[in-house]
Amino acid sequence: MPIDRDKALTADPAVRTIHWTTRDVLLYHLSLGAGADPATGPELHLTYENGLTVLPTFAVVAGSGISAGEAEPPGFHLPGIDIDLRAVLHAGQELRVHRPLPASGTATLTSRVAGVRDKGKAALIVLESAATGPAGEPLWTSTTRIWARGEGGFSHDPGPDEEPVTPPDRPADTVVTSRTTPQQALWYRLNGDLNPLHADPEFARAAGLDRPILHGLATYGLVCKALVDGVLDGDAGRLTHLAVRFAGPLVPGESLTTSVWRDGPSAEGTERLVLHTSCPERDGAPVLTHATATVTA
Repeated sequence: MPIDRDKALTADPAVRTIHWTTRDVLLYHLSLGAGADPATGPELHLTYENGLTVLPTFAVVAGSGISAGEAEPPGFHLPGIDIDLRAVLHAGQELRVHRPLPASGTATLTSRVAGVRDKGKAALIVLESAATGPAGEPLWTSTTRIWARGEGGFSHDPGPDEEPVTPPDRPADTVVTSRTTPQQALWYRLNGDLNPLHADPEFARAAGLDRPILHGLATYGLVCKALVDGVLDGDAGRLTHLAVRFAGPLVPGESLTTSVWRDGPSAEGTERLVLHTSCPERDGAPVLTHATATVTA
């Protein structure tokens, strides 16, 4: 089905109420490997309900896990957009957290198509979701970039060029490593993303891959946890913004090496970090690029 950009951009936002519990948060943290490294111990602040800290990237799965009930069949269907799931690639993710997330809660989630760009052989679809709490307080805003192969040619308008994010020409200030396990994607899909690309070898081959790959949002969460552990002294509340582009797949069982360059504190009391994440098992192939984070000083 061709993309109808005008219909997609003018459709009314989708509004729904979402709920999450400490069980959802605990599963999310476990799916990112919390408590699995003997060197860090059980990480009870992430794996035990008493005194539970919430990693900010939990926001991207809130309302989709255990407490949401039976997950809907995977698909990609929006007003003006109906795409074969095998054509879809997660191109990028951005999250702004306006306050620390509670370990359980309810929110109103308002979602819309914020952009549809014709890239010739593909379409770039930009989705935006904003969550507010029961009293109307802003909780988070997330932006998802979807690359739809074979869906271009509907407008000949590629959209504006975007300024690239390039790491400084000096050694990184910090380098952190995240390890994954062969079953990592099977754990992570229980957060609500049941796309067979991450579990079914036959489906993965039909999509042009050798084997199932890890969810892009799992990589995103792994890097968030690595920043909290390796840069922020375990204080998850200091990370308020994380934006990345997904540059290459990661196979469960491979590792991530994230290099971090610090800009120094600003007058507003925040600090910008520039990130680059690669896979050492594949000779440093990039996994996340054009990546930045904002942290409170």
